[in-house]
Amino acid sequence: MTVSPATESTVAPAAERHGVDYVWAVLRIALGWVFLWAFLDKTFGLGFATEQDGSWLNGGSPTEGFLSFGTKGPLADFYQGMAGSAFADWLFMAGLLGIGLALVLGIGMRIAAVAGVLLLVLMWSAALWPENNPFMDDHLVYAGLLVGLAMVHAGDTLGLGKTWAAIGFVARNPWLK
Repeated sequence: MTVSPATESTVAPAAERHGVDYVWAVLRIALGWVFLWAFLDKTFGLGFATEQDGSWLNGGSPTEGFLSFGTKGPLADFYQGMAGSAFADWLFMAGLLGIGLALVLGIGMRIAAVAGVLLLVLMWSAALWPENNPFMDDHLVYAGLLVGLAMVHAGDTLGLGKTWAAIGFVARNPWLK
């Protein structure tokens, strides 16, 4: 049996699209885990980036170390002034948790992308200029990935994106998708 060129061209793109959807979904979950892991480690002091004694639950500040000692460049004074403040700690941790959960679950991808890009660009600007490149680092790469994830509706595959989008309030407010 031979397949006509017309049939072949309509079948292959759908199969390729299906595979691409899974690649985006896996990248979405992986990036979500990066955010969630940072939240969990800073909250409980799991001994990776944060020791248990310095955990948020034990009175440590999730922002103090980096903002006090990891900042450099033209905005260092601005960021150092926020180091350890309750406002910065709560905003940072809420961002990590919210972005991480949204990505892992595949819901609120547009909000997660905007919030994630903002958080990542702020983190990038806190340590200007990157040591190994004139301007590019992983924060900007992750920010670009977040935009791509939202644009391709990555939450619909291996996630709750379609279910989320069907909720009446979300359907009436597409920016929540």
